[in-house]
Amino acid sequence: MKKLSLALLGCLFQIVSTYAQTTAIDSTAYKSRKLKVEEVNLVSGYYSQNGNNSAVTGGVGTEQLTDFANTLDVVLVNTDKKNRQYTWTAELGIDHYTSASSDKIDPSTISSASSHDTRTYPSLSMARKDNNGNTIGLAASFSTEFDYTSYGVVLNYAKTSRDNNREFSIHLQSYFDTWDVIYPIELRPPGGGYSGRGMDPHIYKPRDSYSASLSYSQVINKHLQVALLMDLIYQSGLLATDYQRVYFTDNSERIEALPSNRFKLPIGIRANYFVGDRFILRLYYRYYQDDWGIKAQTANIELPIKLNAFTSISPFYRFYTQNAAQYFAPYAMHNTGESYYTSDYDLSKFTSQFFGTGIRFSPENGILKIKHWSALEIRYGHYIRSTGLHSDIISLNATFK
Repeated sequence: MKKLSLALLGCLFQIVSTYAQTTAIDSTAYKSRKLKVEEVNLVSGYYSQNGNNSAVTGGVGTEQLTDFANTLDVVLVNTDKKNRQYTWTAELGIDHYTSASSDKIDPSTISSASSHDTRTYPSLSMARKDNNGNTIGLAASFSTEFDYTSYGVVLNYAKTSRDNNREFSIHLQSYFDTWDVIYPIELRPPGGGYSGRGMDPHIYKPRDSYSASLSYSQVINKHLQVALLMDLIYQSGLLATDYQRVYFTDNSERIEALPSNRFKLPIGIRANYFVGDRFILRLYYRYYQDDWGIKAQTANIELPIKLNAFTSISPFYRFYTQNAAQYFAPYAMHNTGESYYTSDYDLSKFTSQFFGTGIRFSPENGILKIKHWSALEIRYGHYIRSTGLHSDIISLNATFK
């Protein structure tokens, strides 16, 4: 994992100290309405995986991939004349990955553009909370990489009870994606470009996603909090990946073909139980199904432990199981008469486990006695799948206030 840039941290300290100055008290009855930085978060992570079921080469071959991800968000707050609080968040994310399997789109090259790429994804959001427990929000996002662009819009609403023991929220999200279609090299017609349409290398296909996320949380007593969660998700457009190969029982080869729409329904429950002053038991269960035939279950447990006033650790474990989509078959097991087909093992039957721990430091005088560096968290997780895929991820989160 790369080290954090000291120059960048210096800039963050300067930003925080500039905006965290004490403001003059307004002579009116209203609170200060000036816009100020509330929090700055820097998250950096390194991910590495390997396996032998690459969808690019028909369900066989290396799945080796690495990803170095960084996100920076700045949270600003202010109040208006009606004493409503506004929270503004600006975020910038940059991921750089290398993928051995993607390079097999054209295996004759030593290193093609598809073997590595950088994804950039900025976003802006605003939330307004009034004195009656109503919070409304709006967010916009953008993401781009070598063969893909995406625009997103999110609308939020939440209602909190007067005693703060209950909350209902709804999040409406829409994402509008465009793929620059790329075919495997051997499936392009002679003289064709990436997509196979003459010498023009570009055919663009859309994919739209719409979701409504509903949640209801309730404080049962001083030890137990529970939340019920449900998502309604609909996708349409190009849901297959055109550079992923599929091989058939007669040794023929085609590009992946999947339906142009998909409906997903996850339902979950989350519970936090406070065991004294040092332990929190966090439990989560989710049931999922979609109209491609996948049914899945997730169970997660996390146990944050407070070692002292400024340090805590959070071991966690997640178990996941799913059956295969009706369109999945392994390498060279599809029949030529099928309308839809894939050998992507993300759509296969498998079980997986993800486990690890995090450690969080939040000293009273700041990290390294830097006042505004309020917290530092490091997390590590190891993932194993019954298909043979395994991965490791380590992340660092620095918070400045």
